[in-house]
Amino acid sequence: MGIDIGTTSVKAVAVDAQGRIVDRARVPHPVVVSAPDHFEHDADRAWRRGPRRALKRLLPAGVGAVAVSSMLPSLTAVDDKGRPISPGLLYGDARGQTEESAAAKAAGNTADWDTLGFVRWTVGQVPGAAGYWPAPAVANFAIGGVGVLDIGSAMSSAPLFRKGTWDAERCASCSVEPGQLPRVEMLGAPIGKVAGTDVVLAAGGIDAMCEQMVAGADTPGDVLVICGTTLITWVMSGEDSRAPDKQATGLYTMPGLKPGLWVLGGPSNAGGLFLGWAARLGGQVRSDDRVDPHDLPVWLPYVRGERTPLHNPSLRASVHGLNLTHGPAALQRASWEAAGFVVRHHLDLAGVPAHRVVATGGGTRVAGWMQALADCTGLPVHVAEVPEGAALGAAYLARMALGLETSFDGAAGWARTGRIVDPDPAWVDPVSERYAVFRQLSDRSNLTPAS
Repeated sequence: MGIDIGTTSVKAVAVDAQGRIVDRARVPHPVVVSAPDHFEHDADRAWRRGPRRALKRLLPAGVGAVAVSSMLPSLTAVDDKGRPISPGLLYGDARGQTEESAAAKAAGNTADWDTLGFVRWTVGQVPGAAGYWPAPAVANFAIGGVGVLDIGSAMSSAPLFRKGTWDAERCASCSVEPGQLPRVEMLGAPIGKVAGTDVVLAAGGIDAMCEQMVAGADTPGDVLVICGTTLITWVMSGEDSRAPDKQATGLYTMPGLKPGLWVLGGPSNAGGLFLGWAARLGGQVRSDDRVDPHDLPVWLPYVRGERTPLHNPSLRASVHGLNLTHGPAALQRASWEAAGFVVRHHLDLAGVPAHRVVATGGGTRVAGWMQALADCTGLPVHVAEVPEGAALGAAYLARMALGLETSFDGAAGWARTGRIVDPDPAWVDPVSERYAVFRQLSDRSNLTPAS
């Protein structure tokens, strides 16, 4: 079984040995936006009770092991029973921004320092807590009584986590002891048992990594697009992309799951969070609404700043070229195109010849979004059969804890395409013209900080 703690819900799947879904569950939870630059969860509801409810629903399916994946970064203070006692801070919350992170980004370092800022803020609010844990550690303690974090999530907490351990000097700068941070274990390692059962609890992984494991996007030119609340684009490259000039792109670069494979890209706020907000503003789309491919407005989707490739939390959303003939359907299609433009921008910066998009995540259920993604990139979109890719990848890690899998290689065998969406020839040229407008507006906006 795999459990994925997402921005708007906990998803869980129980799978057989071939990765086919036996049962699934979804436990929704709200996002709390108490200020324009705040972004948090009720950590007790979303990170502790949500995974326990999902587990309870699927255990009757005959589960032998379970692992948890999660979005990152995240952080909350916990008491000695592992219960959250502060807000669950989420990626992009301004409380994670520090002078150090601003200086690093100004110097071209695209590492995400939010965890360091999260720890400092949370320690200031709840000094002397039993622990300061990200979402997976809270969930693992709720399920099996162990506050454990996987090595992948820990490594993303740089510079707080360095050279395989919590950095004592950095911890001291945050007024926290290394022992107040979670124990770190390798992906797929057995870390305990589900309370009251013989079900093995395994260390999970970052949601995007778990998605990649089972997506089948594993050759140069494949583009993995995770269509969740956050939009994540990973371009697969066979080149050594660690060269210094890559820093100028604003993209993250890391080793792929196969030897010789590198992935370039990162997360954007132009996913489901933006699209849902835009849909609420635009109103109800009628079945007889028609949209002219040559006459649409252009959205800048920065409703709460932007991550890759701009790394600018001060940006805000806007819509350009709106006129009296545009109704809800035009605004909706334009919002889908904005998400597609962000993906295309990542492709342009990566500079890797792309031949297909592999789309995963809950947004793949939205046909219009998938069509716009194909039209905006000019590439066929291979839509994954299982939308809950992160939970599916976590289930594969659970099998590793049982000794049923010995490497990540077998996870590619779980990749299945549900359908292929090709670009619509009637839309490709007009969309390309709007993409040029999007880039001009985006570049100009990024040079002018929001007031």
